[in-house]
Amino acid sequence: MSEFDVDVAVLGAGTAGMVAYREAAKQTDSIALIDGGPLGTTCARVGCMPSKLLIAAANIAQGMRDTERFGIRANPPRIDGAAVMKRLRDERDRFVGFAVDEVKGFPDRHVIREYATFVDDHTLKLSGGGTLTARAIVIATGSRTNIAKPLEGAGDLLMTSDDIFDWHDLPKSAAVFGAGVIGLELGQALHRLGVRVRVFGRDHAVGPISDEDVRSYAAGVFEQEFPAHWHADSKVERDGDEVVVRWSDADDDDATEHEERFDVLIAATGRRPNVDKLNLDATSLPRDEKGSPIFDPLSMQVGDSHIFMAGDASADLPLLHEAADEGRIAGKNAARVPQVYRKARRTPLSIVFCEPQIAMIGASHADLTEEATDFATGEVDFADQGRARVMGVNSGILRLYAARKTGRLLGAEMFGPAAEHIGHLLAWAIESGLTVDQILEHPFYHPTLEEGLRTGLRNTARALGMGPKPPLRSIDCGPGG
Repeated sequence: MSEFDVDVAVLGAGTAGMVAYREAAKQTDSIALIDGGPLGTTCARVGCMPSKLLIAAANIAQGMRDTERFGIRANPPRIDGAAVMKRLRDERDRFVGFAVDEVKGFPDRHVIREYATFVDDHTLKLSGGGTLTARAIVIATGSRTNIAKPLEGAGDLLMTSDDIFDWHDLPKSAAVFGAGVIGLELGQALHRLGVRVRVFGRDHAVGPISDEDVRSYAAGVFEQEFPAHWHADSKVERDGDEVVVRWSDADDDDATEHEERFDVLIAATGRRPNVDKLNLDATSLPRDEKGSPIFDPLSMQVGDSHIFMAGDASADLPLLHEAADEGRIAGKNAARVPQVYRKARRTPLSIVFCEPQIAMIGASHADLTEEATDFATGEVDFADQGRARVMGVNSGILRLYAARKTGRLLGAEMFGPAAEHIGHLLAWAIESGLTVDQILEHPFYHPTLEEGLRTGLRNTARALGMGPKPPLRSIDCGPGG
């Protein structure tokens, strides 16, 4: 009989935890899925799905405002904030229900609805008072919103991105702190839904973009739609029922201070992994300066231990498909430890659902520069791209990076129309190891936005010395087709 209560204990029943559980359960029935918090996954409750519901409503409203160019006269949209938020909550709860039902479908003997902390490397203390020992453990405890200390001056008018999705109506105004993925998506969506918004960022970040040409382009487009400060020094305080924000643009020589009042302050300043309350001090695990376990991203193993990381708890790639991949690797390895195997990860792909969209595919410009890779760059501006002009979405830029020696596509950064779809095409091409020339041999239908991708690839081929200069302005209807 085993000296342990279970072969595998999985801490957390979110996306990564559920996948890890399923993988481990293929190899052992001696397993515990432990989670004392709300079920439903971060994605369904406070992440991917409710944010896209808000964005969908916002883009419908924006489309109603932008009909004149097509010769169509329409009344300005009337935003019913209560109705917008009711649909969001109803649909959000539906998505959460699917995830909850999945956990409820697991055998009762496997699920422990309590919190757990470490007593030692193999022993867990449960919040109900009991203990449990495990031969291997997967830490998949997710993440929570991170609030920068200076923002606490807003008091109870300080909201996190999680709080927004429980609103019953929209505020009249909101200061959004953070110009990353969450801040851009929520800030633009609220602006389009009639909320007076101002976005405050730091270090000139515009979402995850690392290519300065793409970042500058995107910043200019956003500034035309809503007030944004990409590198602001700010102070926050509450005055009655309002939040007072005083700021200056850090790059301004005169550093003029401005002031504006808002109904709420939204902290979109990232998320932090939920590992600080696991009592990791009781373990022998190697940890970084922030206290997070140091692990191999190809095996998810912490050091050479029997403990594995997965999902947002790893603070590695906080994306749902990456969390699922990590859960799969961690769960499989936990069940067969000490036989642990490393698995190559899929081509990186991340998308920001602002308008225009942002897509980061494969190696970023920063990655390639930091690694001193010898690469060539090609680009396309969608201002004159045929289908984009037809649809009235002719704003955006795509930059492609390819290895000079081989012509193989390495990565791309995009701010533009249909970036979520073009991003997938590029990710698949990079995953397949295709060269720029090989990708150009594939069909491109006319007229499509993907023809803009073809122009970018042709410009990349020319930068590589592997193709002629393409026709001016991507003449998709002419000989350039």
